Amino acid sequence: MKTTTSQSLFAEAQRLIPGGVNSPVRACKSVGCDPRFIQRAAGSKIYDVDGNEYIDFIGSWGPMILGHNYPAIMEAIQQAMANGTSFGAPCPLEVELARLVTDALPSVDMVRFVSSGTEATMSAVRLARGYTGKKVIIKFDGCYHGHADSFLVKAGSGIITLGIPGSPGVPDDIVKNTVSIPYNNEDILEKTLRDRSLDIACVIVEPVAGNMGVVLPAPGFLEKLRALTSELGIVLIFDEVITGFRVSYGGAQQKFGIMPDLTCLGKIIGGGLPVGAYGGKKEIMSLISPVGPVYQAGTLSGNPLAMAAGAATLKALKEPGFYEKLDRKAAEFAENLQKLADKYLNEATLNRQGSVMTLFFGPGPITDFDSAMKADAGKYAKFYREMLDQGIYLAPSQFEGLFLSSAHSSEDLAKTLEMTEWSFKKMQN
Repeated sequence: MKTTTSQSLFAEAQRLIPGGVNSPVRACKSVGCDPRFIQRAAGSKIYDVDGNEYIDFIGSWGPMILGHNYPAIMEAIQQAMANGTSFGAPCPLEVELARLVTDALPSVDMVRFVSSGTEATMSAVRLARGYTGKKVIIKFDGCYHGHADSFLVKAGSGIITLGIPGSPGVPDDIVKNTVSIPYNNEDILEKTLRDRSLDIACVIVEPVAGNMGVVLPAPGFLEKLRALTSELGIVLIFDEVITGFRVSYGGAQQKFGIMPDLTCLGKIIGGGLPVGAYGGKKEIMSLISPVGPVYQAGTLSGNPLAMAAGAATLKALKEPGFYEKLDRKAAEFAENLQKLADKYLNEATLNRQGSVMTLFFGPGPITDFDSAMKADAGKYAKFYREMLDQGIYLAPSQFEGLFLSSAHSSEDLAKTLEMTEWSFKKMQN
C-alpha cells in the first residue's frame, strides 16, 4: 500500500502543528505507525491522499451514524450555506434543532448549543455549581469528558492512550475540587456521595463509558447513582456526547430509563460538523445568562451549517426501525468478531452497546478502568497495523470504540471479518 503522500504531509505537519496533528490520538503513536491523511469519504469508506480505500469504523469518532456524505445532510448544509456560513445572531435552524432535541429527550426542557463536547461538559459543570452553590465534581476513573482542567483527573481517551497521568498546566487549586472514583462500584459511590465534607455540586458520568474502551454500566449502577443524587440534592449530569442518538434515539437515558438533571450532547447532533449542547430541567437551565447569572457564551454557537446538518441527521434517525436494524447488524458482527477472537487469541473480550463496541486484547470481564488497563495495547497495535494495511480503518488506540453505521454493508462486514481472521493468523506467526 503506497503511503508516500501521507508521509510527506505528516513530515510537513510536524513542522507546523504540535505532533503533526490537531488531536493527540490521531498521531497513532500508541499503535506504532504514522497517520494516513484523509482526502475524502463516502458511505462506509474513506480515501487517503495516496488513493487508498478503507472501510471506516471510526466515523469521525461517532457522528457518522448514517455514513459519510449522507445525501439529506449534504443537501441541508448546501441550502444553509447558500444563505451564509455564520451570523453571530439567532437563526431559525437552531430553534428547529432545539425542538428536535427536547422532543427526543424527556429530561431536557431547554437546551443551549455550543461548539464542542468539551464546551458542553465544562458549561454543564459550571451551571451545576451555580445551581447548588457547591464546588466539588465527582467523576469516574477512565471516563473522559473533554480537556477542560476539571476533567483531566484519571481521564480516558487520549490521556490513557498516550499514558499521560494528567496534564501540566492544570492548577492544584482546580484539581482539588474533582474527585474520581471507580466506575461500577456502588459501595464507593455511596460512601463518597454521603461524605458531607466534600461539598458535592454534581456527578458527571458517561452512562456507557466509551473512552477507556466501551464499558457498560453494571445492572443497577445507574439506578443507584440516580437515587443517591436525588436524595442528596446533587446534580446528575449524563455525558451523552457519544451515546446521545447513538445507542437509541433518546440516548442511554432512554435505553436505561434514567432521567438525569443535565445532559451533554455532541457528535451526532451536528451531523459531522463541530457542535455540542447541554440541556436539562428548566429550573436549572434558567440560571444561564442572559436569563440568569451563570455566564456562558460562544461566537459560533448555533452555527447555521451545524444546526442544518444536525436537524437533517435527527430527522433521518427517526425512521421507524432504524435503531433495531442497526443493532441487529452490530450484534451479528460482534458475535462473529468474538468467535474469531476466541479461536485465535488466548484472551479477548468484546464489549458492545448498540452500534459501538470494543474488542479488548485481554481477559474479561471488563467493567471498569482497572480491568480495561489489563488489555494488551501492544497486541492491539499489531492488529491495528495489519488491518490498516488491508484497508480496514480502526481506532488507533486499544481504549476507543468501533462505530458501525447504517452505511456499512454486509459485504463490508464480511470483508472486515475475513481480514480480521487473516490478521489474527499472521499475528500468531
